[in-house]
Amino acid sequence: MANRDKGGEIYDKVVDLTEYAKRQRWWNRLFGKNSGPVAEKYSVATQIAIGGASGWCAGYLFQKVGKVAATAVGGGLLMLQIAHNSGYIQVDWKRVEKDVNKAKKQLKKGTEKAGPELNTFVEKSTEL
Repeated sequence: MANRDKGGEIYDKVVDLTEYAKRQRWWNRLFGKNSGPVAEKYSVATQIAIGGASGWCAGYLFQKVGKVAATAVGGGLLMLQIAHNSGYIQVDWKRVEKDVNKAKKQLKKGTEKAGPELNTFVEKSTEL
């Protein structure tokens, strides 16, 4: 006896979606016959070469961008230190100490609720 749903359709077998997708090239109708998965167009060696070249380009780009970002951050910190030593910036050290102590209290209050292994880690970090 076959299973029936509310629409009355009969399902005798399970549809394998990969086989269905291979038979129904919907992208051929949408994009044309020459389009399709890239893996079908190029050999394995070509795919490896393209992947290696694009990976090298991405690494080179991120290396250059990272150096510029690190230089900008480091230069900014250096300029702040020079401005502080020259007297352009005044730091209220009492307020900084008060804010740090307040943050310590909040951290300690939050870790009291945590597990014992986290408490020992926080205590060691505080000592450091």
